[in-house]
Amino acid sequence: MVKRDSTSRLSSIDSFVILAQTDTTVGLLSTDAQKLQAIKLRPSSKPFIKVYKNFQTLTQTLRVPKQQKRRVRRAKKTTFVVKGLAFRVAKESGNSALLRKSLWNYSTSANEGGKNFDRAFCEKKADIIIETKVPLHEGDSSALYKINAKKRVRLR
Repeated sequence: MVKRDSTSRLSSIDSFVILAQTDTTVGLLSTDAQKLQAIKLRPSSKPFIKVYKNFQTLTQTLRVPKQQKRRVRRAKKTTFVVKGLAFRVAKESGNSALLRKSLWNYSTSANEGGKNFDRAFCEKKADIIIETKVPLHEGDSSALYKINAKKRVRLR
């Protein structure tokens, strides 16, 4: 299901906010952090998780400590923080051709700050809604680890 107010073709999804089921829970995805900040009423000092399409794309943009590469590559439903940057590699992008085309997206849970998932709120705020046979549902959030060359600390 794709919802758009405009009749133009969806040639570039760079500035759209997408509501989709992520590998963990329902999420709002976009490459525009300011749009997500406005929707979530979030301070600009609080960064978003960057979800990468695959490990290769991640290593082209961010240096993962050598001792942790294998752990990051094999992790499922896990977010890592390296030098203040939070990221996750989501191998499954669902059945959506839109999400397969983008190399990375900022990700946040699909809710108002501190509240539970509200479908009506999210449908108003999202430009594109991607839904498969499985309905959008709120799941557990990803595990969160801060890593460096020598150690790993669980944050969530």
